[in-house]
Amino acid sequence: MSVFSRAFKKETVNNYLAADSHMKRILTTRDLIGLGVGTVIGTGIFILPGHEAAQNAGPAVSVAFLLAAIFSGLSGMAFAEFSSAMPVAGSAYSYGSVVYGEIIGWLLGWSLILEYFLAVSAISTGFSAYFGNLLTVFNIHLPPAIMSGPMEGGVINLFAVLIILIVTMILSRGLNTSRNIENGAVILKVAILGLFIIGGSFFIKHTNYVPFYPKEFRTGLFGLHGITAATASIIFAFLGFDTIAAHAAEVKNPQKTMVRGIIGTVLISALLYVLFSIVLTGMVHYTKLGVDDPAAFALQAIGQTQFSVIITVGALIGMFTAILALVYASSRLTYSFGRDGLLPHSLGKISAGSHLPVNALILAVIIECVFAGLIPLNTLASLINAGTLLAFMFINFGILFLRKRTDLSHDGFKVPGYPVVPFIAGMLSLLLITQLPKETLEMFLIWLLLGIIWYFAYGIRHSKLS
Repeated sequence: MSVFSRAFKKETVNNYLAADSHMKRILTTRDLIGLGVGTVIGTGIFILPGHEAAQNAGPAVSVAFLLAAIFSGLSGMAFAEFSSAMPVAGSAYSYGSVVYGEIIGWLLGWSLILEYFLAVSAISTGFSAYFGNLLTVFNIHLPPAIMSGPMEGGVINLFAVLIILIVTMILSRGLNTSRNIENGAVILKVAILGLFIIGGSFFIKHTNYVPFYPKEFRTGLFGLHGITAATASIIFAFLGFDTIAAHAAEVKNPQKTMVRGIIGTVLISALLYVLFSIVLTGMVHYTKLGVDDPAAFALQAIGQTQFSVIITVGALIGMFTAILALVYASSRLTYSFGRDGLLPHSLGKISAGSHLPVNALILAVIIECVFAGLIPLNTLASLINAGTLLAFMFINFGILFLRKRTDLSHDGFKVPGYPVVPFIAGMLSLLLITQLPKETLEMFLIWLLLGIIWYFAYGIRHSKLS
């Protein structure tokens, strides 16, 4: 068999099911929605509306969030179909290995691992910014050296590292403990967001909505570049349903539960994002919202300092739940690589006592702590979307191949409007990739090149398929 043929050799679902059989299937629809909303309503809702309003879309950022939600819903259905047909760990990595061949699956997984690692680090960096803001309300000012990394004039972003370590301690206590904490924190976070949306609506100035879509952003095709650029950047905010798919090996009745968890996450998150964006840009002019804590800033700008403390606490809870869900997902993806031999086999071991991939969890946390402690938020966030969109594109197009497979027992959820809907969603993914900054695409191509080098230098020789 030639190297080319070997690289495109396809894995079987039965092998994955056998390898994942040691994991407990205990997650319900409520748990999946808790994980999904816990991830989506994190840094995305507390940081991105302000950033994208100031840099790309003005008050029309709410339209960008709606478009991102619609697109994410389409892609979410594709993930739901795959996870229903293949209830295994690894998300797009495992699906790609079965449908396209191992090297495509590896590159999708390589893209997702970048997404997860950087997302954890970016959200923990946002957590640190909001925590520092909360301390200043009580007249506590910490030295800059421990509030930012060396690229921003500091030494280490200490609180970004500490929150990752706290989350790791919770995860190490087992799945039951982490899911109960996640579900409780999500309920509290949504309640606080509801308070901001309702309370903030009383301070809306309609003049802040004029112009709704400022002229300086009306460039490109039909003058929509500002909105499409914001939409492409906002995809980062909706990566929660993607992480739900990573837990398919631990879900009860995955044929029904997965689609309910994914679609429920998209609908709840879309409603909160759009309402939050409308209220935020109505409270403060969009030109002032390019800060890391726009919600707290807006409340302070209208003299509601006490309420800003509540929203800051809500933001901290939101980011905490997102970090918990993403560290969880990143460890499962790392485990999948070790399970299949594309990374050292020790990463694919499951602890007999806790039923957790402990080695994979430790490696993921070390990398995430280094990124969070040393690299600024903007640099982290810019790369996340590229990996997410590439995975979306291949998974949407993958539905066209999945339906033709006769070796899979596929009687669960199916994307409606086949083959038109998955094809359109795949093309939209490709379009949004082209809207990302040139620098982001260049860095992402370098990451993919490193992945190809690793695969042919190590993965193809150690893979279980060999």
